[in-house]
Amino acid sequence: MVRIGGEKGMRKRRILTRLLIVFGAGILLAIGLFAVAWAMTPIPDSTQKDATAQGSVIYYRDGKSVLAKKGIDRRNVPLDKVPQHVRDAVIAAENRSFYQDGGVSVKGTARAVWSTISGQQLQGGSTITQQLVRNYYSGLSQERSITRKFKEIMISIKVDQSKSKDWVLEQYLNTIYFGRGANGAQAAAQAYFGKDVGKLNVAEGAYLAAVIQQPSRFADPKGADLDAAEARWQAVIDAMRQTGTLSAEQAAAQTFPVLKAPKKPFELKGQAQYMLDQVTAELNRRGYTDEDINGGGLRVVTTFDKKLMQAAENAVKTVLPDATPKKVRTGLAAVDPATGEVVAFYGGRPDRSEYDNAFSAKVMAGSTFKPYTLAAALDNGFDLSTRVNGNSPMRVASATKPIPNDSDRSYGEINLISATQNSVNTAFVDLGQKVGLDKVAATAVAAGIPETQLKQHEAAATFPLGVASLSAVQNASGFSSFANGGVHREAHVVKSVTAPGSKKNVIKAGSTQVVSEQAAADTTYAMQQVVKYGTGTAARLYDRPVAGKTGTTDNSQAVWFNGFTPQLAVAVDMFRDDNKPVDIPGYGVQFGGQLPAQIWRAFMTEAMAGKPVIEFPEPSDYGYGSGWGRPDERQDMPQEPQHTRAPDPWSSPTPEITEQPSTEQPTTEGPDTQQDPPRQNDTGGPPTGEPDVPTTGPDGNDTGRWSDTGRSPVG
Repeated sequence: MVRIGGEKGMRKRRILTRLLIVFGAGILLAIGLFAVAWAMTPIPDSTQKDATAQGSVIYYRDGKSVLAKKGIDRRNVPLDKVPQHVRDAVIAAENRSFYQDGGVSVKGTARAVWSTISGQQLQGGSTITQQLVRNYYSGLSQERSITRKFKEIMISIKVDQSKSKDWVLEQYLNTIYFGRGANGAQAAAQAYFGKDVGKLNVAEGAYLAAVIQQPSRFADPKGADLDAAEARWQAVIDAMRQTGTLSAEQAAAQTFPVLKAPKKPFELKGQAQYMLDQVTAELNRRGYTDEDINGGGLRVVTTFDKKLMQAAENAVKTVLPDATPKKVRTGLAAVDPATGEVVAFYGGRPDRSEYDNAFSAKVMAGSTFKPYTLAAALDNGFDLSTRVNGNSPMRVASATKPIPNDSDRSYGEINLISATQNSVNTAFVDLGQKVGLDKVAATAVAAGIPETQLKQHEAAATFPLGVASLSAVQNASGFSSFANGGVHREAHVVKSVTAPGSKKNVIKAGSTQVVSEQAAADTTYAMQQVVKYGTGTAARLYDRPVAGKTGTTDNSQAVWFNGFTPQLAVAVDMFRDDNKPVDIPGYGVQFGGQLPAQIWRAFMTEAMAGKPVIEFPEPSDYGYGSGWGRPDERQDMPQEPQHTRAPDPWSSPTPEITEQPSTEQPTTEGPDTQQDPPRQNDTGGPPTGEPDVPTTGPDGNDTGRWSDTGRSPVG
């Protein structure tokens, strides 16, 4: 050893000492800074919004057929559901030292830092833990900066110390993006191979691992990209052999997997958008936010029957002639009386309007409202033999003009069965006055008709004649109360909702006793006569009993048939955007007993096929010797009654029975301006209104026709 002496040697020793002091201070400073950074960089207590979001899947009522998907394509799975060879492939491709390292790679981090400083676009070399931290926790941006990288390292080390390696790998496999819109291994397995991740073989698992590096390029590789994808896949297989998770023989036996053709983005077709709109709206009403729906991974089972949805569309399209004007709209709604579930509907062509014809569009109910008046009376001391005034015209103190029947025909004093069968306007005006319009309104509200849609009409003498506007779903739901023994079940479109890790939330519809069981039976009996002998014969089902009511509003601006069997209540309406008469070339101006009844019958023929025949309950005894008696027991009652009457100058000539409501409304009532979603015209212009003040006839007087057809063609 050379001894350093003298003044020169002492100078060197002083310099060396100083350098050691500076170096030591630097080390201490670095340690101090690291300690401060360590203390000031906690593991974030929240995750990035899209990192854990799972899209919701919405099913038809069978719980198997997918109706729609909303939100991010991700379905989280526990690690034990991911095959070991899939985990091994990902580790071999992305981080071979995963189970040995401390959450970071010194070499990879140094390379990434140099890439950031130099601006070179090199592979990052991040560990699986670092990739998870970057994509999983909130507060970490994707920008390329020293600060962000340092923060990532700090959190990665802490995560490695506080979480198990299996936890990290599970979150990673559920978080990472694989291309084809798939987030997480489960969605990727479906996207690339059409199977659950648990069923992937070695070659398929290796391909998913290969995709992670360049998901866009390898999502649907062709040409040079396919060559690159195969090379990357082979590199993953080789890496698995090198790490010992595959033997040489197993690696050599692997062949490049066959990729499933990429699916087009999920598209809603036909009535699906209308279904999704109603499901989303109901979920919101039940407390599920849009964020829950789009990112909460909900499994939603709806009430919609896939076959019946198609049957509804078929019924409308096969019955309506090709010449039907585009401005004519048709709505259909089918409700299960026992549950309140909307099992099917037809909302019109989705490309025509944002408002569907079954839920959103509301048109005057016409004579389909009369059964609510009948039920109110039967539940308040009246019976089927009660006599009401069927003469025309009728003067009511609250009305400034007389209220006529169609063609001013008088029926005399008639019982409630005859009044219903022949849809006699004055009889129902008289009945409404006797029972009280407040009780009529209360019955309709209990049957599910919103009070807001009735309030402005409740004081009018013509209220029982259907001047209020209803949707097809509301009217079908209201009639379902009569089929269900007087109990109304809340109409709804969601059967159950299941969130990840939670119990199934089965929707229980609220119920309301509308009228007594016997009042419902008697109301139903009267409506059976409408279909057997009255204005609704075109709706007959020859293998089972049917109860129903036709309805035709002023100048046939809206026409209805609303009826039910014990198992299903269905309403059909037709109307126009511009409030003009529903006039079909070759078929003329429509009435409720014509095309609406035929559509109803076409749908119900398919819907009830194979279903058991259930009889309606027996009506009360109401005095057979007086009045009309039981229509089905009278030998002199023709199957389809015809009446001689004077020509109606305000309508197309027709041999059918028609009904007329009041010729005037109280001065407090004006046009129908309720706040429900209005109908839109075909040009996308502003919604049209629905005036319930009758139009003016040729002589300057209000015609006020709410007409129902009698002997419409069957079929």
